[in-house]
Amino acid sequence: MDIRKTGLLALIAAVPLIAVLPLPDFWVTQLNYIGLYALTCLGLVLLTGVGGLTSFGQAAFVGIGAYTTAWLTLNMGVSPWLTLFIGMALTAVSALVVGVITLRMSGHYLPLATIAWGLSLYYLMGNLDALGKYDGLLGLKSLSIGSFDIGQGRAFFVLTWGILIASATGMLHLLDSRAGRAIRSLKGGSQMAEAMGISTFRYKVTIFVLAAVLASVAGWLLAHFQRTVNPSAFGLKMGIEYLFMTVIGGVGHVWGAIVGAGLIKILDDQLQVLLPKLIGTSGSYEVIVFGVLMVLVLKYLPDGLWSVVGRKMPAPKRQQDWNEAPALPARDKPAQGDLVLDVDKIRKQFGGLTAVNDISFQIKSGQIVGLIGPNGAGKSTTFNLVTGVLSLTSGSVKFRGETISGLSSREISRKGMARTFQHVKMIPDMTVLENVALGAHTRGGKGVLSAMLRTNRAEEKRLFKEAQRQLERIGMGDYLHEQAGNLAMGPQRLMEIARALCADPALLLLDEPAAGLRHKEKQGLADVLRQLKSEGMSILLVEHDMDLVMQICDHLVVMEFGTLLTQGTPEHVQQDPMVRAAYLGTEH
Repeated sequence: MDIRKTGLLALIAAVPLIAVLPLPDFWVTQLNYIGLYALTCLGLVLLTGVGGLTSFGQAAFVGIGAYTTAWLTLNMGVSPWLTLFIGMALTAVSALVVGVITLRMSGHYLPLATIAWGLSLYYLMGNLDALGKYDGLLGLKSLSIGSFDIGQGRAFFVLTWGILIASATGMLHLLDSRAGRAIRSLKGGSQMAEAMGISTFRYKVTIFVLAAVLASVAGWLLAHFQRTVNPSAFGLKMGIEYLFMTVIGGVGHVWGAIVGAGLIKILDDQLQVLLPKLIGTSGSYEVIVFGVLMVLVLKYLPDGLWSVVGRKMPAPKRQQDWNEAPALPARDKPAQGDLVLDVDKIRKQFGGLTAVNDISFQIKSGQIVGLIGPNGAGKSTTFNLVTGVLSLTSGSVKFRGETISGLSSREISRKGMARTFQHVKMIPDMTVLENVALGAHTRGGKGVLSAMLRTNRAEEKRLFKEAQRQLERIGMGDYLHEQAGNLAMGPQRLMEIARALCADPALLLLDEPAAGLRHKEKQGLADVLRQLKSEGMSILLVEHDMDLVMQICDHLVVMEFGTLLTQGTPEHVQQDPMVRAAYLGTEH
């Protein structure tokens, strides 16, 4: 059984068992706090560990949920169960506004921005008379269902951990889905994801809002658990502690949120008692211990404590239950000989440097066109201009009769153009099958909510069936369940081609697909490309391996120093004296 499912079932079974065990009230309270902290950390696993977005401001969202229920129940007499949803809505709106503003930032600017708005919300809470300023709001009632008072003990434990387990289950479902694969692609940068038709900014905002909503639920629970709300629990210090817990437990693992929250909470309480006895004097020495612990974990366990468990108990192969699933709808393809790509006098200038100077060429359906030239000729720049990675200075690019100049790579991808990369771009900790299924992102439609509720299974089967078909198409059917990061360079490049084919493109653009391949692998690649050509696929190939180029290309475009040197059939290009001197050499 999958380790994730095993852990989930064990946790579900443990909750009612712990609730009836004769544990001291102290430990029940500890478990309640661990559940509350883990709920916020769960959002950080998605945001930081999976999505690669560092946030120090989650405590502020906890505060929005807590203050919403405190103010509404105390001043308006609103049912706390209703304030849960009001708080989630307010938090979602706040996170949406903050996310739209800050998530366009990159590097160290994003963490700094989260610190800034976290501090702003903290001081806002502490200076509003309506919120009791720094004294906060007192006298909240505990949660109740009818006449049953949930209180702060075992019943509250069941409620808190029930919400935590439901959230963890939804998170696991999300990560194992079309939307989850898109989210997992964010960490490696936007270029590959956008080329797959994924709106990286939209997914960044989505996980930012989702993490904030989880924090808001934790704040709602915390308010009715402590029966008082004040800003001290929602400042920058607590925001750093939430991130600290997540990293210690395993920032890339769902169960790491619970492990980290549990370890830090227990150590925090125990060290405050034990250290003064050991040292003989009082003080905040636990902070020093935490600092040392953080350094040790980052050095020896950079993926957190849960990664040790993950290595000992790897997940089994995915059950292949999609054989009977219907095929995905296919894109309308151009007829044999139709003009697919028309590049007309495209130019790209970087300041005073002209990298591409008025290059023109065409590709027809079922044709393989090679773009060749010595290093620095401008081939990659031309490739990126065609695919929308770079914007044109002048000229135009038409795809199937439609002008695509000025469109983003995501928009161009959705029109039926797929590509690979000069340096392989993939998600190493996903299987080959999952990486290839990412290429079919635009052919699915189920989103985050559908994934969390598991109503997307029919579409998932169709996506995986297509991914398997494309892998078998290029001779990689035996690699389905292999972790992509374990592959050699040759299979990785073939996997990229399968991923691009999953988009059902009318034009396939390959950027040095033979780089790093052995002779036998190159021959296998040539066979794959010939097969694709026979099926009517149009291909633009950037390649340095002249033997491969001369074998499979119908037409060659030769560049030198950003200009068009010549173009024609491989035989014509081989005999051109300018090409022989500039690139191919006299032996050809």
